[in-house]
Formats: sequence, C-alpha cells, structure tokens
Amino acid sequence: MRPQSEITQTGDVGSAVTTAEHQSDSGAHVKVAPKKHVLTPREVLSWLPKDATPAQQDSAIQKHIKISEIHWSSRPDTLHLPGHSVGKSYKDVSLPQYYKESFFAKDSLFHPELSGGRMGVAGDPVPYSIASDNLITLLLFFSFVIAAISFAKSRRFIDRQLKNFVYIDRGMTTPITETAGEMRFQFFLGLQTCLMFAIAYFGYTLTNVADTFTIEYPQIIGIYVGVFAIYFLFKGLMYAIVGNVFFNKKKNEQWMKAFLFLTSCEGVALFPIVLLQCYFNLSTETAIFATLFVVILFKILIFYKTYIIFFSGKSVFLQNILYFCALEMMPLAALWGVLALINGQLRINF
Repeated sequence: MRPQSEITQTGDVGSAVTTAEHQSDSGAHVKVAPKKHVLTPREVLSWLPKDATPAQQDSAIQKHIKISEIHWSSRPDTLHLPGHSVGKSYKDVSLPQYYKESFFAKDSLFHPELSGGRMGVAGDPVPYSIASDNLITLLLFFSFVIAAISFAKSRRFIDRQLKNFVYIDRGMTTPITETAGEMRFQFFLGLQTCLMFAIAYFGYTLTNVADTFTIEYPQIIGIYVGVFAIYFLFKGLMYAIVGNVFFNKKKNEQWMKAFLFLTSCEGVALFPIVLLQCYFNLSTETAIFATLFVVILFKILIFYKTYIIFFSGKSVFLQNILYFCALEMMPLAALWGVLALINGQLRINF
C-alpha cells in the first residue's frame, strides 16, 4: 500500500530538490511542486567521514556548491547630490570629484589607517617664553662664558680704556695700539650688544605690539640682531666720514676706539637686565625703564667724549650738540622707525 506522503531527494548542483505527493480529500494523489534547498558547506561536510582530508573536503564543496551569477541592480541612484538629476553614474568621467566621493570618504572612522586626532576640546597654547627657547638660552650662556673668559684675559686692557676715557690727551704721549686679541674681544662684545638690544626689544614687542607673527620667534630675534648690527656699522661709517672731513686723523682714531669701547660696555650693562627679564620674570615696564636708563647714560657718555676729543679746546658747545644730534639722535630715530616697519610687516593682523 502506498504511504500517504512520499519524499524523495535528488542531488543537484548547489541545491536539493524535495518532491512530495499528498492525498487529496477525494482520495486522489496530487503532486506538489518541488522546493529548492540551497546546500551549505556544513551540510556538504557532514556527508563526509570524520577522517576526510582537507583536499577531500574542498573537492566535495566545489562539486556541490557553485557560485551563482551576480545580477547587478539596474535601478537609478537615488542618493544624488542637490542640483544633479537622478541616475548619475559614478563611472561618468565628466562628474566632479566631490560627486564621486562621499562626504565620509576620508573620515578616520571609516579608515583605521588614518589618524583621528585627539578627542575633546583643544586647550589654550602655552605662550612663548625665551626661558623655554633652547637656542636663545644657549646663545646667552655662550655669551656669558666667552665674556667671562675675555674679561679675565683682558683686565689690563679694560683698566687702560677706563683711564683713557676720562683722560684728556694733549698729544704728548704715544697712543698704545690694541692687540689682535683685544680687538676680537671688543668685536665680540659689540655682537653681544646687538643680541642684548634685540632680546630687549623683542620683549617690548610681545607686550606692547603683537604676539603673533608670520615667522618663528627665534627668526624674528635674528632679524632684530641684524638690524642693530647694521645700525652700529652705519654709525661707525658716518663717524669715520664726518671725522675725516672736519678733524685730523689722530682725533678720529681716538674717537673710534672710544666709540667701540662704549658700544661694548653698553651690551655688558644690558646683560643683567635681559637675564632678569627672561628668567626671573622682571616686568616689561621695569625692563623698559632700565633699558632706557642704560641707553640715556651711554648717550651722555658719548656726548661727553665727543666734546673732550673734538670741541674742548675750541670752546664751541653748540657745535657739539649739532654733531651729537646728527650722528646719534637721527640714526636712533631711524632705527626705531625701521623696527616699527619690520613689526608691521611680520605681525599677523586679525
């Protein structure tokens, strides 16, 4: 007698067909349409014995499971950008790049190889300080060491210069010529003077002018050093030209030695002020007043020395004032204008 339902399975490529016959209410047998059952790798491997090799497992899977044909969707792209019609294909070369790439194409959340940065809100940056600048600190330390060694080896030269500064030479003695070491010592102190003025003016700039510039802070200090070096060289050149026109060679030589000595001592006097400002939090106002005091003091000494060398025997005080204003005050005013112009070009105006 035939059973009420009969099920047969036939192995097909990548599927199993199940056929069933059911008896209707009238007693007739009705054949139901076969159902396709997609085989899985687990079912195929379950047919094999437990000791099947990987090669046998791979062969069985390749025999019973086939990759079906991929049917790509032909529907238009509805995720289009505003302003573009529906149905633009990303393969169209005439489309702009921002249409082909999604908004999150370069997002670090979708690309683990890209750095995502820090989480949270960025804090205020630490303000620049000369005390934390290794280059400027190294220059100041180098200046201190070289100056200490030079003072130790040139003590007689300094004593002689101090005596000659207040002594009025009547032309009866033979002038002592400086050695090469003494000239190098004064030249180094002249460069130190330029560095001290540059750092002092840089502190004034950060407080009263601006604190953001288009270049790095050490580069700005280097520009200031170059400007002050040109200033002192220009003054020396002007003194030499005017002295050769109106005075004799001996007086010019005396004045150039005194001018170089005063310039060197000015940097030495500024050195403690710069150290206090950079490393001991000396207020900018106090540093400005101290620097102005040093500058005014040395201007008075220059005025005194020019009067002794050039105008003491002639009793012409007015000419000395004109000489001092033309060769000291005018270059100083020009220097201030050049520094202000440099700050205006380098600072960032918001």
